[in-house]
Amino acid sequence: MDRFKRVFVIVMDSLGIGAMADAQAYGDVGADTLGHISESVQEFFIPNLQQLGIANLHPLKQVPAVHHPDAYFMAMNEASKGKDTMTGHWEMMGLKTTEPFKTFTDTGFPPELLEELSRRTGRTIIGNKSASGTEILDELAEEEIATGHMIVYTSADSVLQICGNEETFGLEELYRCCEIAREITMKDEWKVGRVIARPYVGRKKGEFKRTSNRHDYAVKPFGPTVLNVLKEHGYDVISIGKIHDIFVGEGITKAIHSVSSVNGMEQTIDVAKEDFHGLCFVNLVDFDALWGHRRDPVGYAKEIEKFDVNLGILLKELREDDLLIITADHGNDPTYSGTDHTREKVPFLAYGKDLERSGALAEADTFAVIGATIADNFAVEMPEGSIGRSVLGKLV
Repeated sequence: MDRFKRVFVIVMDSLGIGAMADAQAYGDVGADTLGHISESVQEFFIPNLQQLGIANLHPLKQVPAVHHPDAYFMAMNEASKGKDTMTGHWEMMGLKTTEPFKTFTDTGFPPELLEELSRRTGRTIIGNKSASGTEILDELAEEEIATGHMIVYTSADSVLQICGNEETFGLEELYRCCEIAREITMKDEWKVGRVIARPYVGRKKGEFKRTSNRHDYAVKPFGPTVLNVLKEHGYDVISIGKIHDIFVGEGITKAIHSVSSVNGMEQTIDVAKEDFHGLCFVNLVDFDALWGHRRDPVGYAKEIEKFDVNLGILLKELREDDLLIITADHGNDPTYSGTDHTREKVPFLAYGKDLERSGALAEADTFAVIGATIADNFAVEMPEGSIGRSVLGKLV
């Protein structure tokens, strides 16, 4: 019999808790997403995370540790090379990435790539630089609307992003162009982790707004993950947010699209009210996309507070045989230089209503602890070649 009938894994996208030992190799010495957010605001009201033990795991300026935290907690290090979304999520489910995805932050995309993309889409390309989504729209969206040209840009991540006005460019055309870009960037020398469709509305500078019709075209995982094994054994694997895109649907039995992180938590609460047997895997991207990359610690803090409110609701909905794991996929210190992710440890908080004990666990050397624990719980074997060790025995 499964120890827990349902497991919920919630990824607070980019909520790192301090630089890893190898942070210097990534230019991230001193990064500390959660700690620096705490230092940047006067008030930080997160009572549910506090009771689970977040301040026991990582000291916070305004939030004292509790004497008897409700969850088990530890820091996890990333074994893979890189600090991007897919690398982090894939590792959680057992895959160790040894070759980081390509980035084009400093140079833009090479002419040969853009020439092929232009020829195959029939569009003239403008942009081709690293920029934030709001900045590139203010600079080039009016030109795109007037001429039909196509905005292509990147960021500090391994991404190729294409903007398209929903009214003039059209969603289907935007998706078509992104599918072509995904095919082109499968070449080793151009292989980015994700091609992202970035639809927007508005007709002039100051009015442009990105919509929730974003779509990510990720590289397919290079091997089977715990998600595949769970699905093969008949368990439910419910994805919320961009989990489906990150794994390109591999191992997913039901996918739920979110328009925001608040919406993602509301959807998680709704799923908790349903009867399923297996895993609910959630990504809450706004921490990263809206606040980390835009270097806004105050906005990030407020987003965590919003999460904490819905976390309180979710905790009440959890059943006796549920396990909740809260974690992150990398860091994105909003007080750090540049706009890149940061190479950081991430939190592991594990809570269940019928757990007899709680407290600190030894620091882990891989995010794959999560997948291994889930596989152990459902008595399925980890895929061949995967990594990770279960901590299930320490939770019971």
